[in-house]
Amino acid sequence: MGAIERLTITLPADMAGLVKGAVDEGDYATASEVIREALRDWKMKRELRLYHIAELKAEIDRGVRERRKIELLISMRSELLHGGGSYSLTA
Repeated sequence: MGAIERLTITLPADMAGLVKGAVDEGDYATASEVIREALRDWKMKRELRLYHIAELKAEIDRGVRERRKIELLISMRSELLHGGGSYSLTA
């Protein structure tokens, strides 16, 4: 576990009761263990949320790029149909 730092926290009565209850029922040896596990769960949930947000942003970016391609193709088609410029589709 690395270096340990002591913190003092304040909890609402209902949360404090949950922590004390978990210790009293024998699920955890100390209140610190309850809080450490809760923080590990919070950290994992937060990392998962950030991962999903990054995935959504990437999907939005892909959609925007695809829309731009479609708009360009529509514009090129319109110009060709109305006697506009000529385009070469070879690379």
